[in-house]
Amino acid sequence: MTALILFSHQTLNAQANQHRQFLQQVGLVDSLYSQVLDEARKIYIKLPDSYTPGENQEYPVVFILDGEVFLPTVSNVLHYYSGGFMPEMVLVGISNEENRTRDLTTSTIETKYGMPFNEENGEAERFMAFIEKELIPYIENNYPVTSFRTIIGHSYGGLFAIYSLLTHPHLFAHYLAIDPSLDWDGQKLLHEAQGNLATRKFENKSLFVSLGGQLHMQNAEVTIDNIMQDTTDFTLFARSNIAFSDVVRQNADNGLSFTWKFYPNDLHGTVPFPSFMDGLISLFEWYQMKNTDKINAFDTPEAELLGIIKRREKKLASHFGYAEPPYPEELLNMLGYMSMDMQQPGKAKMYFELAIEYYPASANACDSMADYYEGQGDLSSAIQYVTNAYEISGSDYHKKRIEALIERDK
Repeated sequence: MTALILFSHQTLNAQANQHRQFLQQVGLVDSLYSQVLDEARKIYIKLPDSYTPGENQEYPVVFILDGEVFLPTVSNVLHYYSGGFMPEMVLVGISNEENRTRDLTTSTIETKYGMPFNEENGEAERFMAFIEKELIPYIENNYPVTSFRTIIGHSYGGLFAIYSLLTHPHLFAHYLAIDPSLDWDGQKLLHEAQGNLATRKFENKSLFVSLGGQLHMQNAEVTIDNIMQDTTDFTLFARSNIAFSDVVRQNADNGLSFTWKFYPNDLHGTVPFPSFMDGLISLFEWYQMKNTDKINAFDTPEAELLGIIKRREKKLASHFGYAEPPYPEELLNMLGYMSMDMQQPGKAKMYFELAIEYYPASANACDSMADYYEGQGDLSSAIQYVTNAYEISGSDYHKKRIEALIERDK
């Protein structure tokens, strides 16, 4: 991997502070040369706060079109909601500063709303080839990501996200299309979607589509309740969005999980902000922790708690397509110590055993189990688990603890 933050000598000092602030918001600036596009493409990478170099950690990945604009906001959403509402994820912001219309529009036009349209356009399939054949392999080879992918796009980017679902559904599991430009080329993609959604299966795929409140720029009497009776070009953008949502709902048996939301108080330029939050929470609804009241309750039986944890483990594996710990190590560890404090050794042992099961390379999990056995007066078992911790960590702390326990066990 080559991090590309390039400045001329003359501008370096003047821009240094500005770019330091920029990087604090966005993350690592990287780029790759695309043979498909015959040009270099800048990308922005934001790794989860929990990432530790050298440890075997991998995360789901989110690809964000117009990443130079939207990655900071998506990062803020994850900062507040990851853990209980959605997993920690690697964010990949794709720059679309240049050739945006060319890359994100799905068919070629020469006129738009009766006026000549001279901007290069209609090469979404080539841009998709760049993502599939070059960008995804590059990210997988250089960053700690799994094969579970989400794509986010706004306007033309939303059009592209829906195009990806309809034509290349193997690339992404989740799609967040914000105020998508489905009016493009006389609603061509909308018409194609009618047959596509009716004849294909979209199991384990989720789509969130939002619509901004700017329904008609010149007539405030047009509302969400009567807009479909309007036939003017002024409402084609919004009507295309609503018509697409109707087509999706008419084909609900194809397995696609679908959520549509209207934001009456937002414009096209402001609707991304709430859509990121609502969309990601909706797409990852299955990830949200359930039965927290049972876990927090003093009198929930141990067997019931184990069942809750194992059901979540199975659910996550079903959605991700690979095994994933149902709870963070820190939470299992905390629950174990809380159970010890409440004089519930059976539950404490269960939580510490689960931490070791799900995080076998964790010295801390083994050390916590040693605390449990030491608290039960079983020093020989405590010594064994501290020894396991030492084999993982090699730390002086664990070495000295082994010595102290052996001395006490004499």
